[in-house]
Amino acid sequence: MDDEDPRAAIERLCRERGEDFAGLSRLLGRNPAYVQQFVRRGTPRKLDEGDRATLARYFGVSERCFGGPAPVGRTPPVALRTVPMLDVGASAGPGAEPGGEAAAGGIAFDERTLRGLAGGDPAALSMIRVAGDSMLPTLADGDRIMVDRGAADRPLRDGIHVVRIDDALVVKRITVTGDGGRIVITSDNPAVPDPGERARGDVAVIGRVVWVGRRIL
Repeated sequence: MDDEDPRAAIERLCRERGEDFAGLSRLLGRNPAYVQQFVRRGTPRKLDEGDRATLARYFGVSERCFGGPAPVGRTPPVALRTVPMLDVGASAGPGAEPGGEAAAGGIAFDERTLRGLAGGDPAALSMIRVAGDSMLPTLADGDRIMVDRGAADRPLRDGIHVVRIDDALVVKRITVTGDGGRIVITSDNPAVPDPGERARGDVAVIGRVVWVGRRIL
């Protein structure tokens, strides 16, 4: 909402996306209380241009949401599509039991970008959070990953996937063997044991990880 007060917009987006003021402050390279002081105390009176641009890119919204100027002239609208954040985690640890998968917010992306990530079908994309550290340094606990569920219907290829093993939902690196009948499942963290080699039919592939988003601490 471009006419929304910038402080109210930040509070709303944090609530919808599961973010917090301290995390946004770190994203901006500020002290941990910076965003809270802006929202609660009105200090500073307005965000500077660089902070507005960073928040707009992070949340996928217009800079006007954070007090930026109205665009000059007629700018062609950018087609945005919201990728739903599902209320389910993929463990990068011992395994998470799959539960409800209701949408819990989402993040808007340029439609063309999503078509490239999804191989043509953005409707097959969803986002979940990583739990655990077995995929460090590639994926960290709390990272939001975008999963292309359409990849489950295509020939499996090497890469990071969300899979279901023994009723647990996990995110792991998959390597396909020569004949395709067996796959090797590994963790990127060398300190964590690998699930090892499995028959292809024993592993349910949920989707391929095509994008990751995280806070910069």
